[in-house]
Amino acid sequence: MGAEANNSSTSEDWRLQAELNVENPGGAVRGLVGRFRGPDVVKDVESEVPHDVVISHDGQMLFAYAPTQEMLASARSAIEEVLARDGVQARISVSHWDEQVDRWQQVDPPPSAHEERVQESARADDTTIETRTMVASSGRIVRSEFEQTMLAAASRLGLECKIVEHPHFLTTQIAFTVTGQRRKIEEFAQELRGEGVAMLRTDEWLVASPL
Repeated sequence: MGAEANNSSTSEDWRLQAELNVENPGGAVRGLVGRFRGPDVVKDVESEVPHDVVISHDGQMLFAYAPTQEMLASARSAIEEVLARDGVQARISVSHWDEQVDRWQQVDPPPSAHEERVQESARADDTTIETRTMVASSGRIVRSEFEQTMLAAASRLGLECKIVEHPHFLTTQIAFTVTGQRRKIEEFAQELRGEGVAMLRTDEWLVASPL
């Protein structure tokens, strides 16, 4: 795992984020990560960091991902020990992945009143119910498969989906009107873009292939 990313894996539900205060953050972080996972790992640190903890970095940010809060706490102790030994100051926070809103929620330190208002606003925005129509093109040969795939995606995301077709000579424009939570509609839109490209390529191959 390189740069930090939203990670919804059930095996990495807890995240530590350390913002390092150093003059050369890239080199310092690489050195720290190297000691944690390199061939010359410091034995006392290795014994404190559970094997299931994943260490990564992005610029001056150091991340640790763990399946349990207890494992992350153990990793935090080891990280803080190394930082203190190297004389590196860091702002550390701990977050938990909330599947209900598909985002990291900070638990330590507790968010300030302002941060809590920002988070509440983001959660409210993500769960706003809206209706959006998206238009995609599909080859006529695989149109039915394309539609069924997207209907299944909508069902999985808890969205209501209606389809309107506009047939053309070789392709069909398909309008998907979906209703549901805004964040789920965004996920549907991403899948639609990916599936649309894949289906068009498949259909082009079928048309060009000899019988």
